[in-house]
Amino acid sequence: MKDDYGSLGSRHQLLSGGRRAASGLLCAAEPTRHLRSSFVQPVSTENQPVGPPVGDRADTQRCPHRMLLLYQLPEDVLYHILYHLDCTSLSRLSQVCKSIYRFVSRDEVWRKIAKECLNTGITWDGTDIYPHLQLKERVKVAHNWFDGLCKRTIPLKWKTKLLPWLQLDGDMLYLSQAADIGAFHLCQDSGRLQRPPSEIFLGHQGDVCRFVLTDSHLVSGGSDGRILVHSRGRDTFVELSGHNQEVNCLDAKEGLIVSGSRDRTARIWTLSSSCPRDTIHMSDRVWSVAISPTLRSFVTGTACCENTSPLRVWDVERAECVCSLGLGFRRGAGVLDMQFETPAQLFTCGYDTFIRLWDLRLSPGKCVMEWEEPHDSALYCLQTDGNHMIASGSSYYGVVRLWDKRQAACLQFFQLSSRPVSSPVYCLRFSSSHLHAALATALHSLDFRQNNVYIR
Repeated sequence: MKDDYGSLGSRHQLLSGGRRAASGLLCAAEPTRHLRSSFVQPVSTENQPVGPPVGDRADTQRCPHRMLLLYQLPEDVLYHILYHLDCTSLSRLSQVCKSIYRFVSRDEVWRKIAKECLNTGITWDGTDIYPHLQLKERVKVAHNWFDGLCKRTIPLKWKTKLLPWLQLDGDMLYLSQAADIGAFHLCQDSGRLQRPPSEIFLGHQGDVCRFVLTDSHLVSGGSDGRILVHSRGRDTFVELSGHNQEVNCLDAKEGLIVSGSRDRTARIWTLSSSCPRDTIHMSDRVWSVAISPTLRSFVTGTACCENTSPLRVWDVERAECVCSLGLGFRRGAGVLDMQFETPAQLFTCGYDTFIRLWDLRLSPGKCVMEWEEPHDSALYCLQTDGNHMIASGSSYYGVVRLWDKRQAACLQFFQLSSRPVSSPVYCLRFSSSHLHAALATALHSLDFRQNNVYIR
């Protein structure tokens, strides 16, 4: 009788190999007195004088060939053994017995493998973004991200062409449509949206251009030039007035808000005041902005219609330019989106078809790495998993691309809109198992839990 992991004979060989490995380890560590063997040869009691129990005599005689079952090894020794196994070996080993299966399913066993996979939630510094999800299952789904195996759905459609924006927060998806922002619950099993939205954020007199989420607020900027700070869970908001044209971009962290506008200014705000703390006059329209995780600096990206670099780093306290990033940008190479991955590493993308990685600790004249969109399309948005994966949205036919930072070529791509109807991917966000992309007339979702790869 066979199963997905081979014949019974191969399972017997795996058990035998594990026993031999355990035997070798224990013979080398014979002084460990508390480890008792399940494989001690039975001692005949015929014609034997009455004495201590057999197990005690075995300990007294210190048999040099004692062995343990693999799962009877101390946990630190077993962790050390499993640390050197790949995912295929770990999955096969988990089929031996229930005890080993439970041990192998622990997150600590899979952490090293997960850090080398795409989008498992383990970041470059070892932080786990999704601690509530079993790491072994995330590694399985990571193989689908790598191979591009997913199920495509369109959870939401609308008739009028819009410039939507979206954000994910746990099991909630926030989507802007014209002047409104809806908060939708995501079904855990199917990944579908529960309609109608559980909450709608109103107040703008024009379309919402961008919005961001903090722990307690939703901050949005609109084509009416206003910034609204909504209290999450309460139907109240505070208006921040200062821009006289549409607010193209904004970012908010821990009470600090930075916005950029078509009026060629970047403004610094705090939650304690409705007026800007500082106003920075730029030579071009501001299309993207990102606050550093340290809160000491922020970066602006402009339309690059002047003979200056579109990327500038600013000091928050002094509201002064610290440096410009990059040299020799082509005219019109505007920066449409950016994201800090660490306080020193910044990702940018835009009209010049490149994703660039900048290290702010090094010379600002040149980026550290770059990835080029193969079809010469502008890149509207990007997101990283904090480790190896980048997802980008292109300007034509709703093309979403997945990139592995460790290689130059695109890893996978998905065309979400049909050939006659071309739409940019205005925004995308992903979790450990789903990717959501907002196009002009629909919200698209990719479920990477489908067709799971069973590691063998």
